[in-house]
Amino acid sequence: MSINLIYLIAGAAMFLAAVLPIVLDRYAVSAAMVLLVLGMGIGLLPLPEGMRLDPLVIRPQVERITEFTILVALMGVGLAIDRSFAWRQRSAWASWSSTWRLLAVAMPLTIASVALLGWGLGVAPAAALLLGAALSPTDPVLASDVQVEGPRVEVPDEHDDDDGDGEALGEPVDEKDDVRFALTSEAGLNDGLAFPFVTAGILLASAGSAGSWWVGWLAWDLVGKVAIGVVVGVAVGWGLARVAFRSPRRSLRLAEQGEPLLALAALVMTYGVSQLVGGYGFVSVFACGLTLRAAERNHHYHRSMHEVVQRLERLLTLIILLMLGMAMTKGVLNELDWRGVLIALSLVFVLRPLAGWVSLRVRARGDDLPGGLSRHEALATAFFGVRGVGSLYYLAFAAGEHSFAEERWLWSTTAFTILVSVMVHGALATPVMRHLDRHRESVAA
Repeated sequence: MSINLIYLIAGAAMFLAAVLPIVLDRYAVSAAMVLLVLGMGIGLLPLPEGMRLDPLVIRPQVERITEFTILVALMGVGLAIDRSFAWRQRSAWASWSSTWRLLAVAMPLTIASVALLGWGLGVAPAAALLLGAALSPTDPVLASDVQVEGPRVEVPDEHDDDDGDGEALGEPVDEKDDVRFALTSEAGLNDGLAFPFVTAGILLASAGSAGSWWVGWLAWDLVGKVAIGVVVGVAVGWGLARVAFRSPRRSLRLAEQGEPLLALAALVMTYGVSQLVGGYGFVSVFACGLTLRAAERNHHYHRSMHEVVQRLERLLTLIILLMLGMAMTKGVLNELDWRGVLIALSLVFVLRPLAGWVSLRVRARGDDLPGGLSRHEALATAFFGVRGVGSLYYLAFAAGEHSFAEERWLWSTTAFTILVSVMVHGALATPVMRHLDRHRESVAA
């Protein structure tokens, strides 16, 4: 394959990434499905000599590009959520009820069930725990079809007053859609909250029995680093919001200038600070995005920031999906066996839906209240736990920290799980979400 052909394929793929979200809006086909299949097709072509797609060879590159893609997606998710979170108000905590349930109940149940299933099938305990942790988060990158669309700034009608600086009145759209809100907020937080369990898998493989490390892991990895991550994210977001919206110097009020690159500066700065002080950078970036969104909530600047982040995320996703698809037809699935197939199918069709259903329906919050879900909405929320880029990052990170004997099998199983998730969830997302929208409208009428 010549370099000119590579340019041609890359250009065509970028064009598809730009038009597919619009073209496929009416159909039960997601852009991720098309890009993954396209990558698999490209992988059947002869690649340039020296171009390797072996995840064990290019592991550092996989780790870095997936890490940055997740960071971009988390900032986008934080900016997209319209529902406020006033932590001093009990009603605010209650309106996020579905999020806390998915994080505190569904995610640990998913990790435990996948790990136990893998262990029962003969996978080493450490590798089984790592697989459960890597496959547990709902992915903020590939779950866009079931997430809120972005920050909504309602345009006032002729009876509303507009002071001319871009503010507008209106009720945020996601306040009416608890399914999309639950999946968006879950995806924003569980990528960071899965990290302690990935660390536990690494410790179990390297240090052996949990008796020698579980206390420190519980205090620092599970609690301390999460708390630091939240504090750093809120602090950086608050400081940047003060500068962008309310600085006494007009040259620093980026909101008035409409400079959207603040979002990228915020995510890089937040991640760097959090990692330096020992927090979880993923948690920090999402918290920073939420804090920025909370400042001057109806200002058009939020939409500008979200758009630039979304476009960068789309480009990065294009690269990852094409490379993953190419890798699938170049050998990454070679170590897949019946155990990996069983784990992937069980996770997508049984384990995650069941864990999500239990978390949302036990002592369920009334569906007429913010954060409450009806039976149909709870079932949809439980089912659409999309696996994706986060799983690749966690596996690459763990493999860089410790050598797992089952590493090639882990890559094959993870890649197959993502393939199943992209195809199944991508095909069902549009019809299911439209059905829920129609049902919600008929109830409100």
